[in-house]
Amino acid sequence: MHGWFQKLLKSSASSSSQHEQKPKVTSVPTSPSFTSSSSSSSSPKTGPSRPQKPPSALSSQLRWRRKYDLLVCHSHADSDIEEAKRLVSFLEASPRCLRCFLWQRDVAVGGAVFTEFCQAVQESHLQALLITPNFLQEDWCKYMMHQALAEGPMSNRLIPLIQNLPHSQYPQELKFYIYINLSTNTDRGYSLINRTVLKYLEDLVKNEKAHDCSVDSSSKGGEGSSREDELVPNNDSNSAGSDAQER
Repeated sequence: MHGWFQKLLKSSASSSSQHEQKPKVTSVPTSPSFTSSSSSSSSPKTGPSRPQKPPSALSSQLRWRRKYDLLVCHSHADSDIEEAKRLVSFLEASPRCLRCFLWQRDVAVGGAVFTEFCQAVQESHLQALLITPNFLQEDWCKYMMHQALAEGPMSNRLIPLIQNLPHSQYPQELKFYIYINLSTNTDRGYSLINRTVLKYLEDLVKNEKAHDCSVDSSSKGGEGSSREDELVPNNDSNSAGSDAQER
């Protein structure tokens, strides 16, 4: 009996020691929705403010005053026609989205070719001449070149393009114009034409803004001078008043 009681005491003591060695783990229930909502409410996410881009020259009202951005003039040779089509397809595709005039495509049916072309020259910001050996052999091309020169002599509205043409055969009428050579690298030449057109449109917008600023400043200066004139006393009237008082 005494031995059985000692065994009972040892078993209870060992069980109590095991309970003391076990660490107490407390589990706190977490709610994902609560934590996410609380974190979002405490620290709202604000993205970095992006600077607004200035309006592009392509969206300017000055650009839409003319119907076309670029007129492409070429000969009747099949190779020149295909080259002009490739150039226009490149310039009209996104993201460039230029408005081009190609006379074989855009001339009205039944209209006079000369009249249509002259009108297109007037309605285009710039004119590109695809000068090839075939171009120099056609009187029609020479006529178009002279029309483009007459529209803007010695201006930056004319873009000569040469292809398969030596420098010695470059037209004398265009000797003061820098040309773009499409014979060496066509893709680079197309990109240069696109940049030239965009540069012209951007300068057009800048010049218009500068003109508006100068007009505003001059008008304000005129108003200031007129107000100063009103504040200046009239000496004649004062002298007349003094003479009347003496009389």
